Amino acid sequence: QVQLVESGGGLVQAGDSLRLSCAASGRPFSTYVLGWFRQEPGKEREFVAVIRYSGRSTYYADSVKGRFTISRDNAKNTVYMQMNNLKPEDTAVYYCAAAEVWDYSRHRTSAGYNYWGQGTQVTVSS
Repeated sequence: QVQLVESGGGLVQAGDSLRLSCAASGRPFSTYVLGWFRQEPGKEREFVAVIRYSGRSTYYADSVKGRFTISRDNAKNTVYMQMNNLKPEDTAVYYCAAAEVWDYSRHRTSAGYNYWGQGTQVTVSS
């Protein structure tokens, strides 16, 4: 099992940057695929980005490609998401998630992940 704790959310203006962090404890960090999802009130949880075990492979939602960067530091048991040029439509609760097994067919779905953090709020004002 792994426990995930997100941090770094906040209130920013359009065009600003934020870096989210997700610290993990439990099973060796490098054995997990790590993803970020986000959810607006009344909407389904939405895939944002994922990074595979070593960090060499990453995938992004089209809506954030070129603006967000996911990375991981296995020595620090932490996954990050650098968010640049934030837009009001990026406003959501952001969740960190961990998957025990990489499954390409499910990496963009909530069902593809075994563990979740509690979420951190990101609000972007126009």
